[in-house]
Amino acid sequence: MSEADVLIIGSGAAGLTAALTLAERCKVLVLAKGALNSGSTAWAQGGIAAVLDAGDTFEEHIRDTMIAGAGLNRRETVEFVIESAPHAIDRLMELGVPFNTEGANLHLTREGGHSHRRIVHVADATGWAVQMALLKAAEEHPNITLLPNRSCIELITGKNELRYSGSGRVWGVYALNTETDRVEAYTARATIMASGGAGRVYQFSTAPRGATGDGIAMAWRAGARVSNMEMMQFHPTCLYNLDVKNFLITEAVRGEGGRLINPRTGKRFMEYYDPERLELAPRDVVARAIDSEIKRFGLDYVHLDISHQPPEFVREHFPNIHEKLLGLGIDMTKEPIPVVPAQHYTCGGILTDLQGRTDLP
Repeated sequence: MSEADVLIIGSGAAGLTAALTLAERCKVLVLAKGALNSGSTAWAQGGIAAVLDAGDTFEEHIRDTMIAGAGLNRRETVEFVIESAPHAIDRLMELGVPFNTEGANLHLTREGGHSHRRIVHVADATGWAVQMALLKAAEEHPNITLLPNRSCIELITGKNELRYSGSGRVWGVYALNTETDRVEAYTARATIMASGGAGRVYQFSTAPRGATGDGIAMAWRAGARVSNMEMMQFHPTCLYNLDVKNFLITEAVRGEGGRLINPRTGKRFMEYYDPERLELAPRDVVARAIDSEIKRFGLDYVHLDISHQPPEFVREHFPNIHEKLLGLGIDMTKEPIPVVPAQHYTCGGILTDLQGRTDLP
């Protein structure tokens, strides 16, 4: 039995940010399903959206987000996230995240659904840089204990009849220590679920293998409400390769001029689906357009082509993607990339308020 003030399940950006914030006044224990850097955060490529340009405004970012969400978003939540974003970027920079710069300013790229350039990034491996900076800070903090290879099984509640339990309360979690093959109990005064999504219920997903919805299921079994689980986001451009089923081609490729082309006709097709925003329409619009082209023409994939840009520009902006594709026999500076939509993000999950509180105390 291990006790802490706060127990956090998950060691990605959400879990580690919570740990670093709470560790100023609490003893924090963080459990990771696998390695401490094996979650979805480290896989993220494109960047983080925030209003940082002088010509941009919170109101425009809010409008873009409400449109991309088809009006289903909670506006209060959208406003909170968007207005908090610049401070979050400042905090990440303080922790050492080396965002790309252009002169004295951060370099901003553009992604689908955004009316302005507002994406800060670290080349095409932003998530890895964020994960490593947060992890380094957490490892160095005396009030944070990090335990990898703990696969959480069930929340400890009143149902478990432990002396720590009270009716309707969560007191911790049972976890399988995959190093010893023994189930261990971890208790705390407060438990934070930051275990990520459920993308791996799909065969083709850009998520890591650990993204199997464990935390959502545990919370639901314990009595918390879950919401919008049918809202699965599909990223439009996952590499089509039968041996590599989850390599994402970041949206920033389209943000920097990448074109979607029907390989049978040799023509761009987004003008038929969204003539104003074209390749920079929101992800659901672009993913449906690609799916439609594939079905209408009996294709296996469509092409994403950025070869019209100077080779040095492509290599500088997308070094990791360029290197990965070269290893698979594709030179993106000279030829198009075969892409298909793939599950990318679990939009639903455990229902909370703006303070992150669930139905369960």
